[in-house]
Amino acid sequence: MMRLPRPRLLPLALCGMLALLGVKLESLLHDEPAPSRLVSQAVASGPAPAAPTPAPSPTPAPAPAAPRAEAPPSPDAVAERAVLEALRARRAEIEAREAALAQREMLIAAAERRLADRLEELGALRARLEAEGRQRDERTEQGWRQMVRLYEGMRPRDAAGIFDELEMAVLIQVLDRMREAKAAPVLAAMRPERARLVTTELARHRSRPLE
Repeated sequence: MMRLPRPRLLPLALCGMLALLGVKLESLLHDEPAPSRLVSQAVASGPAPAAPTPAPSPTPAPAPAAPRAEAPPSPDAVAERAVLEALRARRAEIEAREAALAQREMLIAAAERRLADRLEELGALRARLEAEGRQRDERTEQGWRQMVRLYEGMRPRDAAGIFDELEMAVLIQVLDRMREAKAAPVLAAMRPERARLVTTELARHRSRPLE
């Protein structure tokens, strides 16, 4: 009969122990995570986000206080207010009067300027008229003088014949300008009634005041 080799116990025991150890390790790996795995999971997940803080609710505005009833003004305050109102009205009246006076003064000044201009125009017109009057008087006097020289150069009888028929106003002007030595012979040669009337009118003319 053939003998089987006797198994060795030590190697079998070692194999059994290794197998048991492998089973234990495998169960540990499945049940409890390794520290490195736990650390990586913690880093990946990060801190948990904080819960949002609720916004504060708006505080209600305080209700407006009810208006308090004003106390009636004192008599002194009423009197002071009346005085102030009277002064204000008086000031407005004075200002209005001053404005009216200023406007009136402006109108008076404008009227005075117009009056001064008018007076100046009238003065210039008067001076021009006086100058023209003097020139006219000079021309008139010159004409009378020429007529007087004409009659003074005539014979007294011839001049007397003309004077008897000449208009009295013209005759008075001529005789008034004639020299006495030339007028006397002419008057003597005139008709007596005409000579007497001419003498009366000539005396009346010379007694009139000069204009």
